[in-house]
Amino acid sequence: MDDLPVLTLINTNRMTPPIAPLGVEYIAGAAAAAGIEVNVVDLCLADDPDEALRAGLAGARSELVGLSFRNVDDCFWPSAESFVPVLARTVARVRELTDAPIVLGGVGYSIFPERIVERTGAEFGIRGDGERAIVELLGELRGGRRFDRVVGLVWRADGRVRSNGAAWPAELKLPTARDALDNAAYFRLGGQAGFETKRGCPRKCIYCADPLAKGRALRLRAPAEVVDEIESLLAGGVDVLHTCDGEFNMPADHAAAVCDEMIARHLGDRVRWYAYMTVVPFDAPLADKMRRAGCVGINFTGDSAAEAMLETYRQPHRRGDLARAVELCRDNGIASMIDLLLGGPGETPETLADSIGFLKQIGPDCVGAPLGMRLYPGTPVMDLLAAGGPLEDDPSIRRRYDGPIDLLEPTFYISAALGEQPARVVKELIGGDKRFFEPLEESPADEPAGPAESAAVDGLVCSKAAHPTAGSDGDHNYNENTALAEAIAAGARGAYWDILRHLRGL
Repeated sequence: MDDLPVLTLINTNRMTPPIAPLGVEYIAGAAAAAGIEVNVVDLCLADDPDEALRAGLAGARSELVGLSFRNVDDCFWPSAESFVPVLARTVARVRELTDAPIVLGGVGYSIFPERIVERTGAEFGIRGDGERAIVELLGELRGGRRFDRVVGLVWRADGRVRSNGAAWPAELKLPTARDALDNAAYFRLGGQAGFETKRGCPRKCIYCADPLAKGRALRLRAPAEVVDEIESLLAGGVDVLHTCDGEFNMPADHAAAVCDEMIARHLGDRVRWYAYMTVVPFDAPLADKMRRAGCVGINFTGDSAAEAMLETYRQPHRRGDLARAVELCRDNGIASMIDLLLGGPGETPETLADSIGFLKQIGPDCVGAPLGMRLYPGTPVMDLLAAGGPLEDDPSIRRRYDGPIDLLEPTFYISAALGEQPARVVKELIGGDKRFFEPLEESPADEPAGPAESAAVDGLVCSKAAHPTAGSDGDHNYNENTALAEAIAAGARGAYWDILRHLRGL
């Protein structure tokens, strides 16, 4: 055995336009800093993924192989495509190429940690942050094999899957050198790069899986560390970025501190960046700092503009806050996107009309209008629905599998009050307004609508989801979107919703 342990990391996500796998890069940096030899196999940029796997594992002397799993499924009804079978096939292929044990990780994996280990046959998984856990796991593989001591580890013992709970360390310190991947290629082909300023989310949105994957406690990076990372990307020619936080402005004082650090280093005119944000807290001072720090676009988690639906979703903002957020963006020259989440419990044609009509009135640059709430275990919406009886009997449940409800499979809620063609109801209310990315009408049960991609740069599978018709700019599907890919190839850069709105002439 060589003196240095060897870790091979595999990026399994092949969606296009490609986004660099941020988690893989952070873990590679942390492992290298711990004296581990790191070998990265990036299937996303490979013309032949099977050959890339073979070549990447051949002669690598891997002692552990880590597979990233960003998205459980496309988070979109009606296609409802699960990515777990693809992961299982990748695990099987890796096992043919190496005797090294396999560990799974990533945001998608961390939502269903035990189930996905069971389903794929991998030896290990890491729920939550992987930077420290993967170093500890390699140490145990070389030493006492006391896997119960590895934070966040899921592993097999005595014929069953065991878990050490989640790895959500209070102190968040991440590598800043972005050199483990070909970020220049990702920027050329994908038009943006991601970075994190924090992990975790204390918000109580009833549907969101973010707390399952990253915890409910906010864990903040030092602003100087964040901006060191941005400067590393900038040095490599990457100057258009997107935050990968659940919500950049939670808390607002940390967001302001990151902006202050960027302003102090004179980055405001050297980088352009976009953010996911909650509608509140957001005020004029923060908007001004974001503008001066280089922010050019904000995607707000709006969910609805109907008061009753905002209460159901447990959103702290109200419709007046939506109007104020759009106004602040307009005053500061920042593009605004409001993402809705239509069809949740209690949604009616009247609440839809209320939301869509109000957003037309306040005039954000664009509006995402996805239809259907992806259901996840451990979220408050499941308690709400359980009170109404068996989910199998609920007419609002949409799925493409038989038998008992299994939330590992794509399972959605669309209020039955919207009728048999809810997407048509939404489209009629939108009335051709080009600012809205419309939902796709449902295909017959035996004709899935095709693949989709999560709009979150780092793959948060909650309300920020795509709405696919591949190759169209009529919605804001990002995966295999021909118009989007052609625009990026011609030099367009930025958040995909912003590129698509420009293609519409907005």
